[in-house]
Amino acid sequence: MNYEELLSELFSLSEPTYRDFHRSLLKNDAVNVMGVRIPALRALAKRFKGSEDELMSFPDEWYEVTFIKLAAVAAMPYDEFCQRVERCVSLIDNWATCDGFTARCIARRRDDFIPYIKRFLSSPKEFYQRYALTTLLSFYVDKNYLPLIFSCCRSADTSMYYVHMAVAWLVAEVLAKHFDEGVQFLKQEFLTPSTHNKAISKARESYRLTPEQKIYLNNLKR
Repeated sequence: MNYEELLSELFSLSEPTYRDFHRSLLKNDAVNVMGVRIPALRALAKRFKGSEDELMSFPDEWYEVTFIKLAAVAAMPYDEFCQRVERCVSLIDNWATCDGFTARCIARRRDDFIPYIKRFLSSPKEFYQRYALTTLLSFYVDKNYLPLIFSCCRSADTSMYYVHMAVAWLVAEVLAKHFDEGVQFLKQEFLTPSTHNKAISKARESYRLTPEQKIYLNNLKR
């Protein structure tokens, strides 16, 4: 399938009402959106198995095309994924593309992928940092990786909105799974008050915490 054929198929799947809804969620007027639903995009990505390099050569004029690129690369074996991950992260310009870029191969190679996480987190670019944090959220919220998570949360630049939200989301997930350790991290007040309080708010929305835990967290707000 060449680029023109892909665009033709995407337009045939587009829904104007969904396009307007999704565009409003992205909050980025620079992103061109057709309005194709995620399951259809993932199905199209599967059709490029074995042709990922050709797919990556297509222009990034549409949100859907970039999403398909990242979905196709995310399905590759670990070593091949790593050869393309930096190129993929460089294409991310919105939270939805970022948060949808989850490569399951990382789950089996978590220690090996840590240098990539640290490199992306050291970038001054907002979505490089968010990708590092959402990758931690997807694959690393286990007790033995908590020191890594807390270190990354401390070093992230939460003056950038989508980094701020990712740190809050990540800490909230830690609180849901490892409450005592998450509380100890909050008590050290490494986060800005805004991110600290957002993490508590997001954690208190979770059904996985008890009413008593939610009250306790509320008392930790700054």
